Amino acid sequence: MSHASQFEHDSILKTVNLRHRAILQKATGTYDTKVAETKAKFINWNHGREIARQRKWEAINRLDFYLQEFERSTSARGTIVHWAADAARANEIILRLCKARGVRKLVKSKSMVTEEIHLNEFLEEHAITPVETDLGEYIVQLRHETPYHIVTPVMHLTKEDIDLTFHEKLGTPTGSTAEGLAMTARRVLRNEYLTADMGITGANFIVADTGMISITENEGNARLCSSIPRIHVAICGIEKVLPRLDDLALFLPMLAVSGTGQQLTCYNTMIGGPRQAGETDGPEEFHVILLDNGRTNLLADAEQREALHCIRCGACLNGCPIFKNVGGHAYGTTYQGPIGAVITPHLKGLGEWKHLSFASSLCGNCTDVCPVHIDLHHHLLQNRRNAVSAGYSSWIERLNFRMWNSLMQNESAYRVAVVLSRIAQKISRAIGLEGSPIDPVQPWTDKRTLPAIADKTFRDWWDDHKLKMKNEE
Repeated sequence: MSHASQFEHDSILKTVNLRHRAILQKATGTYDTKVAETKAKFINWNHGREIARQRKWEAINRLDFYLQEFERSTSARGTIVHWAADAARANEIILRLCKARGVRKLVKSKSMVTEEIHLNEFLEEHAITPVETDLGEYIVQLRHETPYHIVTPVMHLTKEDIDLTFHEKLGTPTGSTAEGLAMTARRVLRNEYLTADMGITGANFIVADTGMISITENEGNARLCSSIPRIHVAICGIEKVLPRLDDLALFLPMLAVSGTGQQLTCYNTMIGGPRQAGETDGPEEFHVILLDNGRTNLLADAEQREALHCIRCGACLNGCPIFKNVGGHAYGTTYQGPIGAVITPHLKGLGEWKHLSFASSLCGNCTDVCPVHIDLHHHLLQNRRNAVSAGYSSWIERLNFRMWNSLMQNESAYRVAVVLSRIAQKISRAIGLEGSPIDPVQPWTDKRTLPAIADKTFRDWWDDHKLKMKNEE
């Protein structure tokens, strides 16, 4: 089954699952309320968005300069920087480090990039055990699922679902409170930190002038992953760079507000290298992997490179009416929702993933809620245009639009077509053809009623109206 067919199949199943939709609507509704409250505390939220957009524009349009500055700054303190052109290269770097250092088990904090390169599956194939330590990620790992949402991996689950998962996977009694479930995970994971040889994290931002990575979290697990094991590896997309440390004063609260509705997350950590002489804690080795994996393809597109401004807050998912109905797993890719629909065709290929850009109402809410003001719904239209220009549309679709184009340029033919269509629709309804498998517009009428063609066109009505007005004079 193609990715497009799988998406359609899964979307239908999720949309008719009323329990799933109720859970999703409740979660996004709670999020919307909290974010609105926190945004109101800003003196001028939209002004902050505009400044953030400018800072990311500067970073992305001088990406080569700032990445090299980051490498120089962080290498000066003993960090080893690796460049990975694709997922295979990134996985190879981590595997090589594991083999050279005798790593058999590692702990991981939340990282969408490691999901993107399918790191866990790769490590398990090589007899290395990865342990997710973020509570949400730990739960989906137990369930053998992928994260449902960029920020909230288990948005699709209730407390009862998680309670049952812990009972089946960890042997805990059922009926636990939310606090009890969190304590169970903490108890199980505590020993993993102490016995792991390597910790892997992502990076919310990488700061060029100081050579530091910035990690934002609410549980403290990323700090444990980065400080207790003897080796720390941070893997991040090259688009995560910010020019200056001062930029975090804006981006950390913007990310917290848009991501979770908090003024600031509980833990904001900046790491600039391995343990230095005289320091009592921290890893012996610190490695940073800068991942391309299709990002330079997007960078080369002057029209759409601003999609690299994304700070992975998940706001566009929570605001998207499509996501709110089909959910995260239906997308079948690492990055869901509007931002996923925009960047996935660039990262994984337009031919196989163009359908995501068509799965949109184009309401523009994703653009309205984006903290760095990415014009997401416009980019969805550009992906659609690019797909058609590349010849990825079906022959019947191309034929239909050619016929429509010719018709709209010929007034006489258009008038005849309107009359014939009106007659054809009445006959179709009379014999029960509408909505049947042989209905020419069945993909539309299968889900909705085709509006009736008016008995009189606007032009005819206008001519009659003018004549009536003239007679009344």
